[in-house]
Order: sequence, then C-alpha cells, then structure tokens
Amino acid sequence: MAKKMTITSIKKSKGAHPLVMITAYDALFARLFESSADMILVGDSLNMSFAGRADTLSATLSQMIYHTNAVAMGAKNSFIVCDMPFGTYINKDEALRNGIKVFQESSADALKIEGGEDKAEIVSHLCSNGIAVCGHIGLLPQAFRSEGGYKVKGKTEDEKIQLIKDAKAIEKAGAFCMVIEGVKAEVAAEVAASVKIPVIGIGAGADVDGQVLVFSDMLGLFEEFTPKFVKKYLDGASLVKEAIKSYADEVKTRAFPQDIHTY
Repeated sequence: MAKKMTITSIKKSKGAHPLVMITAYDALFARLFESSADMILVGDSLNMSFAGRADTLSATLSQMIYHTNAVAMGAKNSFIVCDMPFGTYINKDEALRNGIKVFQESSADALKIEGGEDKAEIVSHLCSNGIAVCGHIGLLPQAFRSEGGYKVKGKTEDEKIQLIKDAKAIEKAGAFCMVIEGVKAEVAAEVAASVKIPVIGIGAGADVDGQVLVFSDMLGLFEEFTPKFVKKYLDGASLVKEAIKSYADEVKTRAFPQDIHTY
C-alpha cells in the first residue's frame, strides 16, 4: 500500500506528478478508492448524489463530520479533505469554531473552503490556528444561486486576472493546495503556473497539477445529468440495475437461494 500523503508531499508534487483526488462519502467506496487516489475529498456534493437534494447548500456540518468519519474508517491510509458546507465560514471566528469542531470530531486531515481573495483572511486564520486548508476558486457551487447558475469562469481578461489574484491570495494565506473548478483550460493553466502550490482541476483542462471528480459521476451512478467535464469510466447505474433485476427474478422464481447459499 502506498504511503499516506502529507501536506509536505502534496506540495512537493507540484511540477513532479499530477495528483489524483476523488470524492467519497462512506467507508465502502473509500476503501475501494484508497489504493489509487492521493487524496479523498468528502465533498458537500454528497448532498446531491447521496441525499438526493437539488444542490449542496443544505448540507450541514454534522453531515460532513459523519461522512468524513465513515470515509476515514474505510481509507485509513488516505489523506482526507472535508468540505466546509455553506454558511459555516461566514467570518473568521465562525470558520475557526466550526473548523475546530471538524478536527476534534473527525479524522479529517484538512478542510476545503470556497472563495478567493474574499476568503483569504479566513484561510489565514484557520492555517495560523493549526487547521490545514485546501482552497477552491473558479466556479463555486455554494454560490450558484447568487450567481444565477453554474457559470464557467475565465472567459474574459478581467476574470483571468481575478482568478490569478484569487490563487495568489489563497496561497499567501497558507493553503497547501487548491481546487479550480469550471474554468477555461488555458486560463486554468496560467493560474496553476502563477502559484507554487498544487492546483487541482475539475472542468479546468489537463494543464493543471491534478484532477478531482465526483465518484458517482465518473462511475456512471448519478443519472440525473452529466456535466461536460465528466468522463464516465463505468456505466454503473445500468450494471447495478441489471444485477438487482437478476436478483429479483431469481427470488420470484425461487432460483435463489440455492443449496450452496443455505445453512
């Protein structure tokens, strides 16, 4: 089994090799992902794919702590990042109080905070109090209502300049890496080159320092919609449905259980 990543080894990956990050919400899938992923993100996306909600905004801190602990039980050798949900870091004192709660009540190695220059003070406050932070710039899912939807960033020169400012501010504040989401590929590449910490892309092209995907998207388990940036590595939903139908058919015809399955 590969050695668990640390803040230091994650930083050293910059320019050396791309980082592999994937989401997980429970011990079962986390255990399956551990051997291939450098980092596991307990994303607030669980509110959609796991809890069936329309967006991430109603995810709670208690939910995130619960799922982070479940993931940590399944992937004891993985570097685990916990998403801070909407409304839990509205100012630096609230962020620290909630960050301490996550660190005390779970095995999270780091927290993820959405925002750029506007959240730099909060990131700095967390880092200076012993809480490791992964930043998140570009398209911010927690801001989709205020922005009128999920909008790709980096389409204008002003947006590019702001994204670089955001990345540099988050780096200066002490983050050890950051996610960049929904950004034009050529702009994301410039952003990644502008800082010395890894920039992990999702819908941001290949010329960044790593990639992250929501596991239920890339395994084809989430059927409602598929974002453009997602590659389906498995038609999971069809495979599961076929398996369940076979089970149901065998139950109805008494083909299951057979003697081999009976005490």
